[in-house]
Amino acid sequence: MVTQSELPTAAGHYEPWPHRGAGEPDCPGKLLLSSAGRGWSGLSAELCTARRGLVPWRTPQSDIRICVALRSSGESTVTRRAPGIESRIVARRGAVWFSPPGLQDGSVDFARDTPEFLHLHLPLSYFSSAHLNTDIYQSVVGALSHESAFEDPLLAEIGFAVASELKTETSTGNLLVDALAASLAARLVQRYASASSAQSFPHHTNHGLDRRRLSRVLDYIEANLEGDLSIDRMASIACLSRFHFARAFRQAIGQAPHRYVSARRLERAKALLTRGDRPLVDIALSLGFSGQANFTRAFKQATGQAPGQYRQTARSQGSKSSLTDVRQSLSVFA
Repeated sequence: MVTQSELPTAAGHYEPWPHRGAGEPDCPGKLLLSSAGRGWSGLSAELCTARRGLVPWRTPQSDIRICVALRSSGESTVTRRAPGIESRIVARRGAVWFSPPGLQDGSVDFARDTPEFLHLHLPLSYFSSAHLNTDIYQSVVGALSHESAFEDPLLAEIGFAVASELKTETSTGNLLVDALAASLAARLVQRYASASSAQSFPHHTNHGLDRRRLSRVLDYIEANLEGDLSIDRMASIACLSRFHFARAFRQAIGQAPHRYVSARRLERAKALLTRGDRPLVDIALSLGFSGQANFTRAFKQATGQAPGQYRQTARSQGSKSSLTDVRQSLSVFA
């Protein structure tokens, strides 16, 4: 068993990173981006660098802490130690390591500077019966206590998608990340749940979205495009669990919930820009963006025009159409 007193000290090899207080970023180097202020519910994330050296590794009682290497560090190794645990992994792109809830006496040793990796905090609530129709998180957490570093292409892709949302904010980031968190929990269940627990995991469902329930969900989305939209609330309106709702919605509409909402919010943005002089920052915030700059970037990527340019063009075309209508009316009267 490895104890904290057996770990390398500053005098041995490296200068350890300073202890961070509650509420401070977890990054052992430079914090590049954070989900704080993004309006995400549930999963939280930090995009970081890491300096060569040793850092204390702790996890809140309520979360599973997951790290994903986003860029390769050559053959650099990451060594994780805790009482009863010692594991090493090469920090290639896609490498994953994590800690179970409540870990307080661990450490991680980076052999080299690491240019970019992602911290994820996944709340245990994602393993509850409200999300997966079965309470199996104890089985998963028990397995996480004994395996702390591995490579899993699916988990890595989920991490890459979260990092992409951090780097380029979209109007449905909260919905997307919520769905990714649910997929992350489902993958951990698939990989680590005990055989008896895994048998109760809902791999398939016969419960879909009939026309009446789908209509209620779509009406709710339309009425709340300028407000908070969550998978939980939509699933509740559909009378389905979150896990079943996401699949049933995709089957009924042909798109994931976050993609459908994104398309509808784009149309709402166009309508808001065409009508009146509502400030761009107000439109941005109402449609789920954290600020005007991110709204402008996303709108321009989708339409090829900045919001202000789109507004000006739409008004110009509207004025020309009105003048044409007047001339046609005059010709009829003549």
